[in-house]
Amino acid sequence: MRNAEIRRLDREIERATKKLEAVRRGEWWPLNGKERRAMTRAAVGGAYQVARGRSPQRADARLDSTGSAAEIRLNAELNALHGERQRLVTEAAREKAKKKASGWF
Repeated sequence: MRNAEIRRLDREIERATKKLEAVRRGEWWPLNGKERRAMTRAAVGGAYQVARGRSPQRADARLDSTGSAAEIRLNAELNALHGERQRLVTEAAREKAKKKASGWF
């Protein structure tokens, strides 16, 4: 049972890692709805500023801050998954040691 849970966590860790790499490359698919709306709003606001002949500096800053917020969120999720995996591995090792110590062989 423990091994199945560890494998499930490994798959989730792999997914979270792929999402984090995608966000670092600037892709939008791993973003949640709130982050996508913020990115779209900033991009449209920047396009509007450029069309008016003004600098899109504030919109660029919003795009960057939203991207880093998504990166921080995914990084925290990844750290939590790693911690949970470590906890399961430790529990499985304790159970195995306890089983070995109580048996004849």
